[in-house]
Amino acid sequence: MAAETLLSTLSSISEDQKLKHLENIEVKLTVEAGSSNITVRDLLKLNIGSVIELDTLAGEHLKVRANGTLILKAEVVSISEMLGIRVTDIVGADDRASDRG
Repeated sequence: MAAETLLSTLSSISEDQKLKHLENIEVKLTVEAGSSNITVRDLLKLNIGSVIELDTLAGEHLKVRANGTLILKAEVVSISEMLGIRVTDIVGADDRASDRG
């Protein structure tokens, strides 16, 4: 019912006003460096200092997702003593459709 009310309200206002309604909604950003498939046996053997090989080549871009949807590609940067990311590419609809996240 609340969704129907929101949709009804949004359909009667301008695009700028629609964005104002949506711009404070929080989304969860996740950054993927890569992935790996390992057995439970190998998982149980992991200790501090263990290394897991990822399916990403060194220097390859990271994938940035908003609520699980691929939206950006980025690279790691150092900001003082923190890590951050620098956006290198905005992912288009075609790339998003072909992504198996």
